[in-house]
Amino acid sequence: MQVILTSKNFELTDSIKDYADKKFGSLDKFFDKIIRAEVLISKDGHHNKGDVYFCECKLEIPGPDLFVSKDEPNMYKAIDKVSDHLAEELKKRKEKVEEIAKQERRDTRDNKEYKI
Repeated sequence: MQVILTSKNFELTDSIKDYADKKFGSLDKFFDKIIRAEVLISKDGHHNKGDVYFCECKLEIPGPDLFVSKDEPNMYKAIDKVSDHLAEELKKRKEKVEEIAKQERRDTRDNKEYKI
């Protein structure tokens, strides 16, 4: 899987890149057909409570793409929340795909004619 990281309003350091690569690269274990993950991490400093970090990720997979966006005062928490949410969505998608495949196998088995 290809992970594309971009930042807005701050500089991406090597530690942030490595952390995000590790978190989003581990999504392969939930759904092995992920094509690409486009991650945008941005900082917004116009809040009364201080800086707020936004993390957005678009996963390109067969079928409809998944998109998740979360905001947190801590950048690493925002990355964690997005990757956890995507993991749950990928589990749901995998179950759905497997259930459809199982139903198709049942339908073809029921439609066969068995001669005795």
